[in-house]
Amino acid sequence: MKSLDQFMNKMMASARLVQNKDVASATATIQQALAQAGLMPGQGQGQAAAPASKDATAFVDINPAPDWQAQLRKGQAAMRAAGVGVGIGMPQDDDVAVMDDIAGGTFTAGVFSNAAGRRRYKLYIPSQPSTTPRPLIVMLHGCTQNPDDFALGTGMNRLAEEANCLVLYPEQDSASNRTQCWNWFESGHQARDAGEPGIIAGLTRQIVKEHGADPAQVFVAGMSAGGAMAAVLGAEYPDLFAAVGVHSGLPAGSGRDMITGLQAMKKPAKGRTLREAVPVIVFHGSTDHVVTPANGDAVLQQYVGAHAGLHATPLSVRHDDAAHGGRRCRRSVWRDDAGRAMAEQWVVQGAGHAWAGGNAAGSHTDAAGPSASKEMLRFFLGAKR
Repeated sequence: MKSLDQFMNKMMASARLVQNKDVASATATIQQALAQAGLMPGQGQGQAAAPASKDATAFVDINPAPDWQAQLRKGQAAMRAAGVGVGIGMPQDDDVAVMDDIAGGTFTAGVFSNAAGRRRYKLYIPSQPSTTPRPLIVMLHGCTQNPDDFALGTGMNRLAEEANCLVLYPEQDSASNRTQCWNWFESGHQARDAGEPGIIAGLTRQIVKEHGADPAQVFVAGMSAGGAMAAVLGAEYPDLFAAVGVHSGLPAGSGRDMITGLQAMKKPAKGRTLREAVPVIVFHGSTDHVVTPANGDAVLQQYVGAHAGLHATPLSVRHDDAAHGGRRCRRSVWRDDAGRAMAEQWVVQGAGHAWAGGNAAGSHTDAAGPSASKEMLRFFLGAKR
């Protein structure tokens, strides 16, 4: 744990430098931390950091983008250099054909704006027609990810095709966060109808209206920074979201700024007390060294604490898929007096900071273990208002 302590100390030092507007020193400190941890591409333990750039990374994710995404970015840069535009209607940092995760439906790009701000998004629409309003799942990617990478890694589009659900992937803007993290740790992005929660909620309402989604079956899930933002949305919009999925995330209100956010990743903050809470399903790896597993417990406690008289049912679950190695899990369910599942927790033994049961072609995924996407979808569809 000493190396983790050193890494987090350097990240908090860089945050203070950013606050003091010493951008170059902050960037150098971040790069040094990544290099010493062996997390800079092409650099090993203890190697010198690259020269500082003019752009500071406000909040970082230590996992690199997948190779296919990096190659596409190089190709798009070449297109721009050659004078070929890459606009909203064209693939950006990704390519649906390369993803091979269209699953028979359509994966369309769009832009949404309201008084709180503007964001791009992707929407998966199943190929099969529906005679009744479809459920809608909002998926929030983690740091350094984008909608296509997240869709590929989670495999949610294929499951949505089978269940005939819409899947919405809002995209964080690099102008708002250099490494495309949702700003869950900033107080300005933790309140209803303000900042990023206001943008995501507004976009969700627009998709419900334009595509005739079922207002009683709107759900939100996320990974890491996306999981933390999903917890915020569930806390602020219990009238909009029927259930929440938090994978490797943190409770709502964990931080007030970058420094307290980094501290919460290492040592969970209590988060704020919720007066009302929707059902929640929590996934966390037992060996997550980016967001400590105790944060999963904290999310659960925050949501369970808003309900009276819930009863916990511990269930031991083992995933024995030999093709994926298998992981032992601890699963617990909290039910109300009517027997309805109001909270569910999966602790995946030996897993790190990665989406359980994901596609290895996407970033931040672990092919072993249970499918978080499948289990979340099951939980969501059972939580209809």
